[in-house]
Amino acid sequence: MSTFTCTGEPVDPYSEWIVDGIRRTFSNQGYEYLPNPKDDIKLAFHFVDRDSPRPYRRKAQGTFVVSIVESRSTPREVRKEAYPYLIRSLANHLMYVCHGEEETQLYFLTPEQGNYSITFDPKKKDDKIFDKIYERLEPLASSQLVINNDFYENLPESLWYGDEITKSLSVSGKKLDEMNLLPAPFPLKEVLPERDIRHLNKLYGIGGLSYGNLSARKNKDHFWMSASGIDKSKMSEVGKDFLYITGYDVSKNAMKVSIPPGIKPKRASVDAIEHWMIYQEHPEVGAIVHIHAWMDGIEATEINYPCGTVQLAESVANLVKRAPDPARAVIGLKNHGLTITGTSLDDIFARIEGKIIPEVPMR
Repeated sequence: MSTFTCTGEPVDPYSEWIVDGIRRTFSNQGYEYLPNPKDDIKLAFHFVDRDSPRPYRRKAQGTFVVSIVESRSTPREVRKEAYPYLIRSLANHLMYVCHGEEETQLYFLTPEQGNYSITFDPKKKDDKIFDKIYERLEPLASSQLVINNDFYENLPESLWYGDEITKSLSVSGKKLDEMNLLPAPFPLKEVLPERDIRHLNKLYGIGGLSYGNLSARKNKDHFWMSASGIDKSKMSEVGKDFLYITGYDVSKNAMKVSIPPGIKPKRASVDAIEHWMIYQEHPEVGAIVHIHAWMDGIEATEINYPCGTVQLAESVANLVKRAPDPARAVIGLKNHGLTITGTSLDDIFARIEGKIIPEVPMR
């Protein structure tokens, strides 16, 4: 049985009704409520003080934390106002509760900066709102992260300084920057102390937040991929900017990465499991680009699973499989962005030129 808890103190009496409703709904759906959480608890709802946000100190990677922050005003720019609370509280998801005079709006934000909302009348206290919260959050809370890396100092010497494929990745990273799709990595040091950055990195592999990633096939089983949390417009170094992905270890739930000896590597992008699945199933796919943007007329995933989860990887891989041409597919990730396959990186950029919509639709 999955377990969950609620921590922190709501500042608004109405929010106590929200907490009770969440507790009741998740319990009715088979979750076991633990007032005193154990180390491997599955889900934690954590109320955060706006003036002094503190994280829920989870003990295991598998714990999914939903931070809840309350506001007495409607935000002009919800991502700008609310997103720092998600990072400061080290959460997987944020519920930003905005109490208005006539209605209350629940904004849901993800680490990838996706957001969507539910609006309801607080005077009616309609319990159906909790079913909507459950439908939004439970699939995410029960998903399986693949963010661990196993590094092996066995990269062939001929690849220590890259090859033609890493050169193409570097050129493509600059193209993303020219398309204004590649903001600089999110400055975690500006919002988190060093201790929390280490905690964030250990829990779900985040060393910095930046948009997009790129990969290109080397051979049947291996591919080069941009690393996590780097400026992808300035990629040059193997092991730091480019990582050589050689497989997925099911027993360890970890991506296998081959590196040159004697370096301290960056982590693989959390999307590496998704790229690995696509390359394994479709030998004709030569490259993959992921961007936080949109295109008209595309198929999209139904649930906004977190990046780096098996469930998101499977959802995208299944849509690629169903595409008329899996080697040249464009797949939407709900409330997130696009995964685009191609025979090469040049093929991908030629196909998307002039078709990209910078703003991802949220629903």
